[in-house]
Amino acid sequence: MNLLSWFDPWHSPLCTCPPKLTFNPYTGCDHKCVYCYASSYIPHFFDCRPKKDLLPRLEREASKLNGELVSIANSSDPYPTIEAERGLTRRCLEILTRQNCQIQIITKSDIVLRDIDLLRRVPSMVAVTITTDDVEIAKILEPNAPSPPMRLKTIERLAEKGLPVAVRIDPIIPYINENPETLVRAVAQIGVRHITASTYKVKADNWQRLSLAMPKTTEKLKPLYFEKGERLGRYTYLPKALRLKLMENMARLAKKYGVKFATCREGLKGLNTATCDGSWLIRQCASKNQAQILNEAGTDKHNHRLMC
Repeated sequence: MNLLSWFDPWHSPLCTCPPKLTFNPYTGCDHKCVYCYASSYIPHFFDCRPKKDLLPRLEREASKLNGELVSIANSSDPYPTIEAERGLTRRCLEILTRQNCQIQIITKSDIVLRDIDLLRRVPSMVAVTITTDDVEIAKILEPNAPSPPMRLKTIERLAEKGLPVAVRIDPIIPYINENPETLVRAVAQIGVRHITASTYKVKADNWQRLSLAMPKTTEKLKPLYFEKGERLGRYTYLPKALRLKLMENMARLAKKYGVKFATCREGLKGLNTATCDGSWLIRQCASKNQAQILNEAGTDKHNHRLMC
């Protein structure tokens, strides 16, 4: 199998992402998020390990690229806790930036700050997932991931360095984080220009983990999913009316605080005010810098620093 592949291999009708390549340096993730979906189709998911022959394989595959959008990563965080020592994601970024690839990072980790210098070489954006700004709830849902305050500081630092940042408030779970106004206000004040949100989708394994972690809450959630909910693809969703209500609230909050908004795999793209994954920020970054690059002919493109 190739390391680089086109996103959404299942061709879900619910996916509204633009065409892009996706790449996961690691198999699995050690953040151990209770609601994780990828654990349902990747064996031993929480045993995080690098892809076999990662760097030489990526060198070969990336040699055929020239400026494509590469999303890192959609099945596992590219900055698991072991990346601090391994540094493999950084070495992958070095390879991809040499091919002028546009980079989209999706992460919960502050380790991304280490790689700001590489991300500024090419049009890039970072999407940071913050499920809740409640520290205690975050400890339950995302036991090994950085705390919400640390993620907010990460966003602030990225913005200070001129990198476009989106925030994923995902998943929205009734009775847990269904009205995150304080979080939306906080990220808007930092300078975030895009929020993506979606509701929690049930898989057998993530439901079991959530039931063990928050038994009282899952008792209230059970009829919403298993009596009134609907089966879409391989997931059990909340009833559409409730999903619409939750996402309309998110759209209202985004508009209130001057932020673009989009849903993810909800079948509610009418609520979107921008490209669902926030990659429009990369195109905007590229447009702003095109004139600058042309006016600095002779500058080494690999040392040129891009600012958005």
